[in-house]
Amino acid sequence: MRIVITEFISLDGVVQAPGGAEEDTDGGFANGGWSHPFFDPEVVGGAFDGATAKAAGLLFGRRTWQTMASAWPDRAGDPFADRMNALPKYVVTGTLADADLTWHNSTRIPGDQAVARLRELRAAEGGDLALMGSPTLARTLLSEGLVDELRLIVMPVIVGGGKTIWPTDGTHQAFELVSTETSAAGVNVCTYRPAAAN
Repeated sequence: MRIVITEFISLDGVVQAPGGAEEDTDGGFANGGWSHPFFDPEVVGGAFDGATAKAAGLLFGRRTWQTMASAWPDRAGDPFADRMNALPKYVVTGTLADADLTWHNSTRIPGDQAVARLRELRAAEGGDLALMGSPTLARTLLSEGLVDELRLIVMPVIVGGGKTIWPTDGTHQAFELVSTETSAAGVNVCTYRPAAAN
């Protein structure tokens, strides 16, 4: 299986709370919802639709899973929502128990076992494992070299600080740009894959 990360990201590399003011206020973050002025259903919506269309499962950190689990189950009848609700969901968490995972088809991966379990999932047969949001988990996957595709939805805005997905462990990794699409609002959807070693 391929691990594919799709992220809204600002020009200054922030991925925190693109969807709403109360989505993630850690660190006093007060600029939530910064992606909304640039969203369009064709280019930006299409990037997420494409990510889930090829997905055999979804990967989440705890906070993103809780946000999604409070939103998607009530949206039955919408094709994207139906896909989100039906897909297997893998939740990396050190705090939630199995009984807390009430969103259909959710499986807990204990935080201290995350890297080993995700290596096993990645080695299995199947489609993509799609991760959206979940910056801490995305950073771990990048640091461990477990990302097969990175789709960055670059919004033309500077947020001024917040959570990122970029490792700070000094590991050097090269990626190649395999496609890009630009919306009328100036959003660039850039898809990268790890570059072949020289």
